[in-house]
Amino acid sequence: MSEQQSLGAMVKGVTEDISTLVRGEIELAKTEIRDTAKTAASGGGLLAVAGVTAFLGVIFLLLTLAWVLVQLGLPTWAGFGIVTLLLIIVAVILGLVGKKQLDTVKGPERSQASIEKTKAVLSRKPAPDLTAPDLIAPVVDDLG
Repeated sequence: MSEQQSLGAMVKGVTEDISTLVRGEIELAKTEIRDTAKTAASGGGLLAVAGVTAFLGVIFLLLTLAWVLVQLGLPTWAGFGIVTLLLIIVAVILGLVGKKQLDTVKGPERSQASIEKTKAVLSRKPAPDLTAPDLIAPVVDDLG
């Protein structure tokens, strides 16, 4: 029996090999995630710098527009005032459009109804009426 390993020794060897393999796979996953995170951080940083640069470009474009108005014969205060008024108008329009979009946001009505139904089933109580028109309409609208 010295030439053949005992069953216990074979199981121990297989267990050690599997453990080593799993540790190696975990290390590989850690390394890949670390490399991916570094790449994502670098890309995110570059996008942030690009955004700041674009923002500064818009500021300089607006300053240029103001000075063009001054060169066309308007007083300095009028040229910069017109650009400022233009910015305020754009901000108000964007704000109103954004508010209108936010006003259409509703809570998760279907999910809440589904949770209520599940709670009723689990507590063996009669389920709430989920055929009410106000609960069916959003589903019908989504289906087309």
